Amino acid sequence: MKIYTRTGDAGQTGLYGGGRVRKNDLRIAAYGAVDELNAQLGVCRMANLPPALDEPLARLQHEMFAVGAELASPGDAAPGSILIADADIAAAEEAIDWFEQHLEPLKTFILPGGTPASAALHVARAVCRRAERDVCALAETAPVRATVLQYLNRVGDLLFVLARYANHAAGAPDVLWEKKG
Repeated sequence: MKIYTRTGDAGQTGLYGGGRVRKNDLRIAAYGAVDELNAQLGVCRMANLPPALDEPLARLQHEMFAVGAELASPGDAAPGSILIADADIAAAEEAIDWFEQHLEPLKTFILPGGTPASAALHVARAVCRRAERDVCALAETAPVRATVLQYLNRVGDLLFVLARYANHAAGAPDVLWEKKG
């Protein structure tokens, strides 16, 4: 199979399970942002992370692929493409709770930074929030399961906690926001 098909040369792409849409369709933006998050998670995994973070990030990468597959499968076009469940939300919450118990409570806003690993995780968090916004936009025009939105919201929270944990594990403080004035 060749990587290039030429079927997208006119600005359209195929959906999983059939059908074609413009490449600027809300559905494409939504699963494209999820794909970008998955790529950023791969960058994070190469950023000299504390060992405790690799397994949760690897799991998130597989789950992002599942989210993308679901978003690329409108309606019942691809039976069995619903791959994210309430259990995945619960697992993200458990991970948040586990990592948070090792951190000092926040008393102010923090800025992305500290260590390269933490900064990379903050980028992933920001990309996750954009993916969440794009999926919300899609949900205004097409059916999207609430579980997908809840899951992305929880992943954004998890990435924030993992960014803080990366600093903590390296002995680096979080970068505190300083209010001017």
